[in-house]
Amino acid sequence: MSGNVKNLVVAVLVAAILWFWMFSPWTGHLTNFWLSMSLAAAILTYMTVRFSPREKINIEKPVLQVLAGIAIAFALWGVFWIGDKASAWLFDFARPQVDNVYAMKTGIPDWGICTLLLVLIGPAEELFWRGYVQRTMSSLLSPDKAFFITAAIYALVHIWSFNFMLVMAALVAGAVWGLIYRFCPKALPALVISHALWDALVFVLLPI
Repeated sequence: MSGNVKNLVVAVLVAAILWFWMFSPWTGHLTNFWLSMSLAAAILTYMTVRFSPREKINIEKPVLQVLAGIAIAFALWGVFWIGDKASAWLFDFARPQVDNVYAMKTGIPDWGICTLLLVLIGPAEELFWRGYVQRTMSSLLSPDKAFFITAAIYALVHIWSFNFMLVMAALVAGAVWGLIYRFCPKALPALVISHALWDALVFVLLPI
């Protein structure tokens, strides 16, 4: 097993363990969710930096990246707003499961949650899942296979919540970000911005 493959497997396994700890009914209640999520984000950031190849960072068209990130975040929020109404109409369990996700907003004020999502959690997740995992898989397999596998893993690590709506939300959001990265890897800064802003919008600023 090459070093890149070994590092990738280790990183994904660590992420899976962290998500199990945060979301499973057996461990999720043992610590404050936002403390666990912040620690997980820090670990993801470390693995991204540690395992990614050393190269000069060059952000192309920074103003466009910011504008694109904002646009993607609001567009994705709109998709989820429509999806929430449709799922509530189709499934009796949908709204209660969404409410269970919002029930995690405890132990820390909204401004603190918003700050963590914008500054740490959102950027760390996007840099890890797209900037490291999908990018590395693309070099090992193919861009198409990397997209599908990364989107699937990103959704499946949420499975221990036993919350169908949360898993589907992760699948849809991960697929959107992953598809954009698949065709435009240079848009990673925009994806980082969109992930962070979308998290803050959907969880604190404009809850669905």
